[in-house]
Amino acid sequence: MSQSNGNNILTALSESMAAAVEKAGAATVLVSGRRRMPASGIAYAADLILTADHVLERDDDIPVGLPDGSQVSGKLAGRDPGSDLAVLRLAGPAAAVAEAAPQEARIGQLVLALGRPSQDGIQASLGVISAVGGPVRTGRGGLLERYLRTDAIPYPGFSGGPLVDTAGRVVGVNTSGLARGASLAIPAGLAWQVAANLAQYGSVKRGYLGVRSQPVAIQAAQQKALGREQAAGLLLVGVEDGSPAEAGGLLVGDIVVGLAGQAVGDPDELLARLTGSVVGQPAPVEILRGGQPRTLTVTIGERK
Repeated sequence: MSQSNGNNILTALSESMAAAVEKAGAATVLVSGRRRMPASGIAYAADLILTADHVLERDDDIPVGLPDGSQVSGKLAGRDPGSDLAVLRLAGPAAAVAEAAPQEARIGQLVLALGRPSQDGIQASLGVISAVGGPVRTGRGGLLERYLRTDAIPYPGFSGGPLVDTAGRVVGVNTSGLARGASLAIPAGLAWQVAANLAQYGSVKRGYLGVRSQPVAIQAAQQKALGREQAAGLLLVGVEDGSPAEAGGLLVGDIVVGLAGQAVGDPDELLARLTGSVVGQPAPVEILRGGQPRTLTVTIGERK
């Protein structure tokens, strides 16, 4: 490769990243919801701002600085401390709406962390997705179904701002409020789902079955009967009286291997499945009973 071609490639990449910052920056706002350092937010709908919950110390009259330098007032529409996400409803529309990436970010992908921590304008840092994981218990008493880790520098005030790809599409929401100050990003698909619940209900519905369980290995013969490779399931060692599990026919000794069409292999995975639209609804629960697969229908209870 000639030096000229190399320079052209670097110039094209540089221009692409600058365009990505410009595009996503048009939907990145300044959120002044605490006494200390202001934070950032993402306009994910015309009058709705998605931000980090830990940066909000009040519910009303929250100043939101728009990219054009103007300011509107925001009011808390809902918050979810477990995922460190909150939604503000604006008194007027934001200038632009962010575009979520169609697919979850991949390890090694180039990303830009953006923030608008002051009226001076947008700020950015470059990195790659270094890890994708979850579910993980958070320091705020919740369970985060998925997370992204990046080596992009999370400058002060970046919490609540977007992590974007080189096309300026949001792949995650930056936060330093989940893992003892470490910077994580909540994947955009999950964040948008949580935001929809917060805007409509003010909180995220979380369900329960009413069981005590422990992980157990699934033997080869049981996997064959199940029709798929799955190394572990949840052995039920207790079923509460009057619980959704009891009403649905679950018994002590059953091994839960799936819920609502998704495999379940440990307690955190079960908790992750018991959120959102399944709460309050009948859901198929796959079990192994006596080594044989069965599917029961259980109406998921809502955790108060």
